Amino acid sequence: MKACGLVVEYNPFHNGHVLHARKSREESGADIVVAVMSGPFLQRGEPALVSKWTRAAMALQGGIDLVLELPYAFATQKAEIFARGSISLLEYLGCDSFCFGSEDGRIEPFITAHKVMSDRSVPFDAAVKLAMDAGNSYPASAAKAYQTIVKDEGALDLTKPNNILGKEYVSAALTNGFSIRPYTIRRVAAGYHDTDLSNDSIASATGIRKAIQEEGGKGLDSVSNYVPRPTRTGLEHYLSSYRALHDWEMYWPLLKYRILSSSLSELAEVYEIEEGIEHRIKQMAQTAATFSQFMTGLKTKRYTWTRLQRMCVHILTHTSKEDMAHTHLPTYFRLLGMNGKGREYLHNVKKDLPLPLISKLSAYQKQDIEMDVRAAQVYALGLSGPSQAALMKREYEAPLILT
Repeated sequence: MKACGLVVEYNPFHNGHVLHARKSREESGADIVVAVMSGPFLQRGEPALVSKWTRAAMALQGGIDLVLELPYAFATQKAEIFARGSISLLEYLGCDSFCFGSEDGRIEPFITAHKVMSDRSVPFDAAVKLAMDAGNSYPASAAKAYQTIVKDEGALDLTKPNNILGKEYVSAALTNGFSIRPYTIRRVAAGYHDTDLSNDSIASATGIRKAIQEEGGKGLDSVSNYVPRPTRTGLEHYLSSYRALHDWEMYWPLLKYRILSSSLSELAEVYEIEEGIEHRIKQMAQTAATFSQFMTGLKTKRYTWTRLQRMCVHILTHTSKEDMAHTHLPTYFRLLGMNGKGREYLHNVKKDLPLPLISKLSAYQKQDIEMDVRAAQVYALGLSGPSQAALMKREYEAPLILT
């Protein structure tokens, strides 16, 4: 069986994701589609709207055959490390191909960008440093540097979020000599950051979340045209079961406590906190009443909103530089769910898998999964009372989602 891999967050699963899964299957000629999905905290440094179990169930009912969790050590990282972890898992699982959505829609510019940055790394790095010294963030500096070196109007636009991730996916495969083959399809209708719900059936996850959260989780009617029925049902069931949808504001009291109860030297040991930013973090936390106020005061030109949010995630989950120091490639598969095709595929490849396959957390006692466990526990702390206990229990005792 041929498998095509997708790197996803499904926050939440929507009609654009249905199209992505279908087009990926068609473009690659795959028999099954595998999704490597972020867990409770996401690449942009945000808590997922609903649990990974609910999102996995949505995906399995929307055209995905097998769902694995991308470990916290890769899911909450800059694009390069995020891509390295996810593409490695797909390669190790035996996927023949992977397919990502992009603003460009052609695979050749991504391969060219990788070759240019590899073959001309010295002038590229120098151009990046020059742009950063001028006060630009790393992503903006990298985009400027690439345009400076290539000087081609048809060059890959690295200011676009999906192009940035796509380039790193391709680089992860080529740099590591993987056999997995890259494909891309053009994103349609809604851009990554679009907040409008103007298209008849496709909107960005950002826009869908905004519409839902504006009414405290009661705006599900406004997004019905943009999500499959199982997503609508899944969101309704989550609200009924846990009484909340997750966002940063619900974690603000916990984050504020962690910041104010930590010394400056303790904050400096948190992963991604560098260049004395701990002083500013401490200062802003003392006066901010909400997470939004805190972030607005914390934001500078040098640090992107995303990077600052990732710092906050690592403070919240007590993730240190030492915790991340030994993380280079994934060391296990965490299985969340599958359908009949997914089960058949796993049966065929299981004996050749180079990493242990975890189907139940309580059966795996090794230390390398500790960050995932901690992240899941902290994520559950956003809820209260019986809901909190129920979600923590789900992490340890939940059977796989089978459809």
